[in-house]
Amino acid sequence: MINRLSVAALNHMLMQNSWALARLARFSGKTVRFDVAPLSVAYTILPDGRIGHAEETDAPDALCVIAPSLLPRLAMQDELAYKDIEGSGDAALLAEIFFLSRNLRWDAAEDLSAVTGDILAERIVQTIQNRNVGASLLSLAQAASEYLTEEQPVLAKPQQIYSFMQQVDNLRDDTARLEQRIRRLPDPSGN
Repeated sequence: MINRLSVAALNHMLMQNSWALARLARFSGKTVRFDVAPLSVAYTILPDGRIGHAEETDAPDALCVIAPSLLPRLAMQDELAYKDIEGSGDAALLAEIFFLSRNLRWDAAEDLSAVTGDILAERIVQTIQNRNVGASLLSLAQAASEYLTEEQPVLAKPQQIYSFMQQVDNLRDDTARLEQRIRRLPDPSGN
C-alpha cells in the first residue's frame, strides 16, 4: 500500500514538474530502492519518465539507505543531510535522484485550487509560506495576555502591580513613622 501511495504522490509531483520527466526518462527500465528502516520501497523508471512500483529485488540498479533520523533534515533541505545517505549502484542514477529530491516542488496551490478556486488557493499557500511562527506565537501570547487582563481580569496589569507595590511601600513607611511617633509620646502612667 505504501508503494502505491508513494508512486501516485511522486508521479503527481513529476507531472507538476514536467522538466523532471525528461531527465528521468534517460534511465528508463532501471530500478531504485530506498531503505528507510523499517520500510523498503522500490521503483522502476518508466519510458515516459514516470515511476512504477518495482518488485523487491536484491540487485536494484541504485540503492539509497536513509537513516530515519535524516528525514526531518532532508525535508528542511539540509544539504549536509544528503552526505549522510548511503548510496550504491549506478552513480549517474543516484546523482539524478539527489538532484530531483533537491529541486522537485509540490505545487500545493494548483491542487488546492480544485477545491477552493485559484485566487483563494494562492492566498492560502502564500499565507502559510509567509507565516512567521515566532511572530504568530508572540501575537497569540499578546492576545492571551490582553484577554486575561482586560476581558476576563484574572491577571493584573503591570501598572496595577506597580501601583499596588507603591501603596504597600507607602503603608509600610507610614506604619514605621507612626510607631516612631507612638514611642516618643509620654507614658500616661508616668513610668
